[in-house]
Amino acid sequence: PDADTMVRYLEDFASLLKLQVQYNTAIVHVTLDRDQQAWNGHYFILTDQNRQNYKCSSLLVATGTWVPNVVNFPGSEYVEGYETVSINPEDFAGQTVLILGRGNSAFETAENILGVTNFIHMVSRSRVRLSWATHYVGDLRAINNGLLDTYQLKSLDGLLEGDLEDLAIVKDKKGKLHITLRFYLENRNTSASIDSITLPQDELDNFATRAPYDRVIRCLGWKFDFSIYNRSLRMTPGKGNKNKYPQIKPSYESRGTRGLFVLGTASHSVDFRKSAGGFIHGFRYTTRAVHRLLENRHHGVPWPSTVYPITQLTNSIIKRVNEASGLYQMFSVLADIILLRENATAFEYLEEYPVGVLAELETQTGRKAPHGLFVIILEYGRNFSGADKDVFYYNRAVGEAQHAWQSNFLHPVIYYYKRLPTEREMRLRPPDWPLPRPDAIHHIVEDFLTDWTAPNAHILPLRRFLENCLGTDLRNFFAESCFLFAFTRQKLPPFCQQGYVRMQGLVGTKRLQRHAVDAGLLEDYTTADFSGDRLLGSHEGSQHQLLRDHAMPIRPLQHLVNAKDE
Repeated sequence: PDADTMVRYLEDFASLLKLQVQYNTAIVHVTLDRDQQAWNGHYFILTDQNRQNYKCSSLLVATGTWVPNVVNFPGSEYVEGYETVSINPEDFAGQTVLILGRGNSAFETAENILGVTNFIHMVSRSRVRLSWATHYVGDLRAINNGLLDTYQLKSLDGLLEGDLEDLAIVKDKKGKLHITLRFYLENRNTSASIDSITLPQDELDNFATRAPYDRVIRCLGWKFDFSIYNRSLRMTPGKGNKNKYPQIKPSYESRGTRGLFVLGTASHSVDFRKSAGGFIHGFRYTTRAVHRLLENRHHGVPWPSTVYPITQLTNSIIKRVNEASGLYQMFSVLADIILLRENATAFEYLEEYPVGVLAELETQTGRKAPHGLFVIILEYGRNFSGADKDVFYYNRAVGEAQHAWQSNFLHPVIYYYKRLPTEREMRLRPPDWPLPRPDAIHHIVEDFLTDWTAPNAHILPLRRFLENCLGTDLRNFFAESCFLFAFTRQKLPPFCQQGYVRMQGLVGTKRLQRHAVDAGLLEDYTTADFSGDRLLGSHEGSQHQLLRDHAMPIRPLQHLVNAKDE
């Protein structure tokens, strides 16, 4: 949808829910007021453009990254910014354009004017990264990469790599912009005559950018606005290529100040270049996770969960990995957590919890994990993503269940821990692993249709993995099989314990019985020849009697089982 549609949607949303929103307000300063009465020992004081103050004990910052990245070099005053440049292609008709930058905004600008310009050059410090190779939507998307075709298919457009801080721009009398290098201007200024300035082509006559440009456009992305925050908040930039975002914990809380949370695009330092937390299809799920964390912290509302009998473990996992949008969009960041109950008779299911704070699960969610847990997460193959990777190589897909651990495309991974990992184990986890080394791990083989419901390739290996972890039988049985197990086994499978013994389960019919026989799940006794007295007149009659009498008293059955044990 158009950006205006998004604005209209938000207006309708706020109106429908009668949200208390104060519009036309710009917060220009944020500071701390120390106060021991506050739950975190301080209040946040916000000041707007009219010098009105606002006071709160919890602050959620969702202002995005809107400050343009600007590189200052001699002649940078001649550069137009992406945020102000014309979007009308006719304004660029017949012009020669230089674009500074190599991301989606740069290529989006080039794509818009590609058909009318003389030619377009693009300069950046790093080579282009294609999103289909890195599996990161912040890299160049195919919808914007038309300039790559015109570059490689001899249409005069081109891409160059170089440090932008080493550049300089000189304007001649005709208004044309010439690219030179900073060191040529060390003892001069850009207002000097073009004839008195040494240009690179004076020494190297085939210098790549020797042709003058009509326009230079800056498309270098955006960064978080740190200027409005007082030093007392300790809102510091991230390290390295994350310096455009504030430093925050995996719980999205500021590392410097308790009670300050960063949401939306500005929270992308948690999963920068790994997942989709910097984009709306990702941060809508991380924002919901923060809401649940705060509900538990401030209102004592535990993380939403559902308790199921252990017999539903396989079905619950299969259903979630096929339907959960949060796991799919925020792969390697959000995970479903399965908390096992004592003796593995039941489990508690928590959805879309941030795996970076797994060690703090009990305090962050209000749920206990004394008997072990499973973590369900979606991942790409370890060596499948990268700017230099060939993601279209032959035999790139894995189809055999026994080779599931070599899956390259996005697929579910189940981690099993006998106890909750510690914070130290989280810090020392292997590089590029979202979680510490587990007691057991299972990969569900990748699927071309992203449909993990195949009985043999997906469900059967998963069920056997779960059975090995729990030391139990997770199969489903007909009532006749449970009846037989009651006399031949010391311990009934969970399905029989929680179903048949409690007089629960499917009511038998002739059609169901015939289906079970045809599938090899039950013996066919109807054609057997019995001699002597027959119980209830015939064996077939006894079969039907058992199916009809599904409400048989439980006491005699327990008596028989106990007698057998004795």
